Amino acid sequence: MGVRLQRLREERGISQVALARALSISPSYLNQIEHNQRPLTVPILLRINAQFGVDVQVFSDDEEAQLIAEVREVLADAGMESASLAEARSLASNMPGIARAVIELHRRSRVSAERADTLAARLGDGHKLASFALPGAHDEVRDYLNRRHNHVAELDEMAEAIFRESGLAVGGVAPRLSQRLHERHGVRVLLAQDDETASKARRFDAATRVLLLADHLRPGQQAFQMAVQLAYLELNQLLDGLIREGGFSSAESMRLARIGLANYFAGALVMPYAPFLQSAEELSYDLDRLSNRFGVGFEAVCHRLSTLQRPGSPGLPFFFVRVDRAGNVSKRHSAADFHFSRVGGSCPLWIVYEAFSQPERVLTQIAGMPDGRNYFWIARQVVSGPVGYGRQQKTFAVGLGCDLRHAHRLIYSRGLDLSDPGAATPIGVGCKVCERGDCPQRASPSLLER
Repeated sequence: MGVRLQRLREERGISQVALARALSISPSYLNQIEHNQRPLTVPILLRINAQFGVDVQVFSDDEEAQLIAEVREVLADAGMESASLAEARSLASNMPGIARAVIELHRRSRVSAERADTLAARLGDGHKLASFALPGAHDEVRDYLNRRHNHVAELDEMAEAIFRESGLAVGGVAPRLSQRLHERHGVRVLLAQDDETASKARRFDAATRVLLLADHLRPGQQAFQMAVQLAYLELNQLLDGLIREGGFSSAESMRLARIGLANYFAGALVMPYAPFLQSAEELSYDLDRLSNRFGVGFEAVCHRLSTLQRPGSPGLPFFFVRVDRAGNVSKRHSAADFHFSRVGGSCPLWIVYEAFSQPERVLTQIAGMPDGRNYFWIARQVVSGPVGYGRQQKTFAVGLGCDLRHAHRLIYSRGLDLSDPGAATPIGVGCKVCERGDCPQRASPSLLER
């Protein structure tokens, strides 16, 4: 913690004496904290927050645990199996900026390799080079959101302001939102029933000022798509600022970031922060009841729950993931410290994959990680897309997880013995970086094995 406090002081250009005075402690006491000879106590953390507006999660052990896991994964993937856990912990604890730089260099190396492989495959097959999402662009956007603990305060605040200004009501956002689009932007909202339009939830024709929405969308889902369009029409300046702050390395990353931020705003407008958090607590995080109250799908509720990290009024720190039957992870967001692997896929013992074999059921799992931490997971299959015979739909499984210490607040934990060590299913973050040698589902040797 001492190194992090030193970095805070250096970033603010504050001397040790000045910081000690601001925190009402002696310079010698502060010097001992910075050299890890005295603990960084809760009262001092609260003073740091009050004086400098710094989120106390900056000093969280959870964030350090995730950084250690990522460093170990990078070193293993680079063939440096000799690096010990103690060395990775030392790097992450004492030089977190260097640790993140190592992780970023590894990411860029993988992007370059994947890009070269993709181009070689396309050229070899005789195909023309077309515009396609560069490997790594999605990861860069995810990393940006995860650095913010999947919470974008600026968009939440803007959504709440528009919610009040437009007189919107929970569960009935669509009519007023359609009215705002028409009155302020001359946009007409129409439902389209042809198969071509149904393949996309939303299609905007700038020339005719018509926003076409797929006919299979529920009212809350229609409102979500209207809110996405509203973000593009009214929040360009705010979106541009957030994207500049993100420091994205490519035009493709910036394009994907704009889409992700517009979708974040849409979720915040349809499920405004305070009413949604209050409902979640009132309903013990019953996902189906939240879905019904706000008129949106199961997946949207799970995603929104993973974003509720407002300082001073946080929800539970959830992790959210979406996978397909082939194991491809298309969404992964974390408001806390759960580490999603970048190497070697994910664990087949994870309950999220069992959801495909039990459609419509909400499944639960106490999952034990190799580092000794236990988590509580909820998973269910979700289906979206056009309805009707012969019309192809999309099928995924979504998972929502949290640290086991929070599980008692969820309705899904009722009747379970959360204190029983034997109730946890041993899982890992992926075979290539998992140390469990006796796993019956191991698909490949671990890079961490010596």
